[in-house]
Amino acid sequence: MGCFCVRKARHTPGCEERAILASETAFTVNEVEALYDLYKKLSSSIIDNGLIHKEEFQLALFNSSSKQNLFADRIFDLFDLKHNGVIEFEEFVRSLSIFHPNAPEAEKIAFVFRLYDLRQTGYIERDEYITLNIDEAALLGELDLTLSDDAVEAIVDKTIMEADLKGDGKIDPEEWKELVARNPSLLKNMTLPSLKEITLAFPSFVMNTEVLDSELVS
Repeated sequence: MGCFCVRKARHTPGCEERAILASETAFTVNEVEALYDLYKKLSSSIIDNGLIHKEEFQLALFNSSSKQNLFADRIFDLFDLKHNGVIEFEEFVRSLSIFHPNAPEAEKIAFVFRLYDLRQTGYIERDEYITLNIDEAALLGELDLTLSDDAVEAIVDKTIMEADLKGDGKIDPEEWKELVARNPSLLKNMTLPSLKEITLAFPSFVMNTEVLDSELVS
């Protein structure tokens, strides 16, 4: 008997594809299959074409497809590895893998650096850090409304000063890595413990698969 596949979906990943994704990410084969169940739900929430559009991504984050937030836009852009305006299943798995508790810390550090590097210059500059910090806090419900703009900028300036070892007014990847080593809380939102329990939330594929984790494509 061959492996179980759902033939209705336009972008159903094959057995070999799922095994490859498991071998190249922090997920097991069963977790990849459970993620496909989640992916199907997200990719059909507004436009039922087997791809996650930005509006569907925002709906998952905000429960609203129209609310705008730069932080959410940046997350979408980083998930959209092909830069074609949609998130395909492979992109979804590879990007989510960075948030897995078992993912290497180096991947999390690099992801956050790219997140803050709004202009993609290879550096994090002061205005980028301020803008994204405010939008991230607003999205995650961590924004302290009692802080004035001056207070927020003072906190950012202190962080930039601590990180900017070269004194050039910006943070490069190595400086960012050292800053995170001294302040691990900068990665506090980069680990989603629930990803280790994804098969419990979306178990339908797990009971039918015949691809075992021990049979991963090498």
